[in-house]
Amino acid sequence: MLQKEICSFTQKPFPMRMILKVVGYSSSTWYEKPLQRTGKRGRKPNIPDDEALELIKMEIKQSKFKGEGYIKIKSRLQRKKHIIGKERVNIIMRENKLLSPHRTMKVKKKKEHTGTIITKTPDVMWATDGKKFFIDGIGWHWFFGVIEHFNDEILSWHIAKKGNRFAAMEPVRAAVKKQFGNIDKDVCKGLELQLRSDHGSQYDSADFMREMSYLGLNMSKAFVRSPQCNGCIERFHRTLEEELFSVETFSSFNDAYEKIDKFINDYNNDWIIHRLKCLSPIEYRAEHAESQRKLKDLLWISDRNRLVLNKI
Repeated sequence: MLQKEICSFTQKPFPMRMILKVVGYSSSTWYEKPLQRTGKRGRKPNIPDDEALELIKMEIKQSKFKGEGYIKIKSRLQRKKHIIGKERVNIIMRENKLLSPHRTMKVKKKKEHTGTIITKTPDVMWATDGKKFFIDGIGWHWFFGVIEHFNDEILSWHIAKKGNRFAAMEPVRAAVKKQFGNIDKDVCKGLELQLRSDHGSQYDSADFMREMSYLGLNMSKAFVRSPQCNGCIERFHRTLEEELFSVETFSSFNDAYEKIDKFINDYNNDWIIHRLKCLSPIEYRAEHAESQRKLKDLLWISDRNRLVLNKI
């Protein structure tokens, strides 16, 4: 035990406050006891770190995709009743080098695009664009697709050796037929629907514009050298490149078609998108359709009750 100094005048120990004042210590510093910390603070998680790591590795291994981030992994684990916080999933994946290798630092541009191209209902805005890919022994080919801005769903797609205006028309015509049942003259006339494209030679050609005019489909051109204006299809092309074109080798045209077809089906049904409440494009469309059905039922009941009250 620490022996206290005795004052010769009072024959009593010096007051601790005086001693601390002389040596320049605060009382909290003097009385502080070293904390014996063991492990992390707070409640212990239901799923330990080592078990969480194995679940994450298993989810990554079973995934149909190759570059999903920690939020999507957390969402898929939650669907299987494995509740792990997204920040904890991020830390575990980062410490074990499991994060997507495709993520890069964002460089802010001087002219930031502040508009929005996302729609609240389907068939208001579609987008189309082309992307090149390589087939061994044959050479470069083109992928053309049509995406729905409402839920980022790929409505139709087409691949061709020559990426000309006629190849660019094919997915647009297929999307119109899929959504509206035919490709007759003026089938889209009077609708709110617009088709977003850039100023590529395929889309500015007279043949392409005549075909859009025949269908009654209004064009919405992106600004020159502003890919963010056509951001939905551009973002999909990045996903297509990371998940398929950069990791798969195509041995023939048919091989490329089959692999692209499988990826598009997987993308539409299983690819989780953050802005869609971590749902896939097909799941989000189904949820929207169900909410619209319930809304119509409520309006019908409301109108019926109003008629009954008026009769009374």
